[in-house]
Amino acid sequence: MMPARENGETIAMLTPQQRHAGLSAELAQRARGIAHALEQGRVGEAERATIAAMALAPRHPEILRLFGMIQFQRGQFAAAIDTLSQALAQRADDPMIYNALGGAFEQIGDAGRSREALRRACELGPDLATCWFNYARRLLVDGDAAAAVPALQRVVALQPEHATARGMLADILRSDGRFAEAEAQLRGIVEAAPTHAGSAWWNLALFKPMPLTSRDIAAMQRILKRTDLAESDRIATSFALAMAQEHAGDYAAAFAQMRRGHALAARTQKYAAAEFDRDLDDILAAFATPVAEADAAQGGETIFIASLPRSGSTLTEQILASHSQVEGTSELHDLGEVLMDECDRLRRPFIEWVRTHTLGQWRVLGQAYLERTRRWRQRRPRFTDKMPANWMYVGAILAMLPQARVVICRRDPLETCFGCYRYIFTQHPYTHDFADLASHWRAFDRATRHWQALYPDRVYVQEYEALVADPDARIRALLDFCGLPFEENCLNFHATERRVATPSAAQVRQPIRRDTARADKYGALLDPLRAALGLPPFHP
Repeated sequence: MMPARENGETIAMLTPQQRHAGLSAELAQRARGIAHALEQGRVGEAERATIAAMALAPRHPEILRLFGMIQFQRGQFAAAIDTLSQALAQRADDPMIYNALGGAFEQIGDAGRSREALRRACELGPDLATCWFNYARRLLVDGDAAAAVPALQRVVALQPEHATARGMLADILRSDGRFAEAEAQLRGIVEAAPTHAGSAWWNLALFKPMPLTSRDIAAMQRILKRTDLAESDRIATSFALAMAQEHAGDYAAAFAQMRRGHALAARTQKYAAAEFDRDLDDILAAFATPVAEADAAQGGETIFIASLPRSGSTLTEQILASHSQVEGTSELHDLGEVLMDECDRLRRPFIEWVRTHTLGQWRVLGQAYLERTRRWRQRRPRFTDKMPANWMYVGAILAMLPQARVVICRRDPLETCFGCYRYIFTQHPYTHDFADLASHWRAFDRATRHWQALYPDRVYVQEYEALVADPDARIRALLDFCGLPFEENCLNFHATERRVATPSAAQVRQPIRRDTARADKYGALLDPLRAALGLPPFHP
């Protein structure tokens, strides 16, 4: 893409003097001050100065651009689009105007025009890392990760220290199975700023095989001794160090490091076990009996996969996505957003309106979900929805989509809870404490039994240990439950090439392993967790 030029220069490379051409020396100085104030977040100061400048130069593209950015900061997105469009009319090839327009269009929900504006910004400003980063982020929101890769690579080439871009690129590469390239991006972050690379250290720790060495362990230990480390980096580095120590066989050190990381995380991530239990009990009571089928034909396209983390849900999805009739999608937010939209529309909490909704209203919600997820049925007639927490909403799922199938994955409670304890889960505050983990497990177990009893022909429990012990039989049973004919590819799921965005990306590209249990390696260190789960203490 060749950028447009103005006076022999690419518009992106305009000097301040060129960008402020046509302004008096005083107004040019004021424009520079406005831009500086915006960079530092002093929006009020920038707004007052811009209003004064607009009285003197109301049509100047740079003044208009700055005012549009202020409107954006104020949440006045429609007004910002109007102002930025006026600026574009005066300077049609300014990538920074397109960049700002892309953000404003995104805020009003116009994904198409947002993407086009950001694409145009990159076309006109090929050396502007900001434009390429915003375009890449837009592509990822649109689900176009393949197109985001070259955009992120461009950001890294222009700005090698851009840790966020490197991290996003590493996530995509890892999801695509390009582990060596992903590791190189994360190593680049660590090398550039090891004390600000907690997320990079943690993501490196998730790779299989584990790439962290004794030198990395020593480096992380030195970093954690610093007093100027941000708390988020300290937490992530702590868990990465624990993973590396576990891999090295030093289980006592690994467990101590996990405890330190959880103690830090628990300070800001609180879990109210009693309140969660009450809410879940209300949901189960609201769906004490099956909702009559509103439309016997609605929902057969969808296979929901729910679980607690670290219970084999990614493996189950990989098996199903290896079938010629099933599109694997990973974790979709559509069900939750449909339910939240209904809460907003009715101005009532979920637990209130579910008790009074008619069959027709459930049908409409199901149709809304199917419309939102239509893109996943373009290649294959059926698709998976692997949002783990949907185990709480099985009643609503089957009221909306009576023909859907729900697979709930479960694993040995000790391995499940300790699996959660070994990981950083920012949206799962119950993972920081053994008592909370046990309480959450019991809630999950209670809900699973309720749904399976209520909908025996629509809810299937996939036991991880049974799958590992006899993959052929359990995969055939899973396919039969989903109404899918047997296909050999499902047994050879590890050969299926698809993007996997969870921490299990490497594991599902291998045959089923029988060595994933870890609790016994930690021995009596986990006796407090065993006690919380009502299990006997460790015996070698």
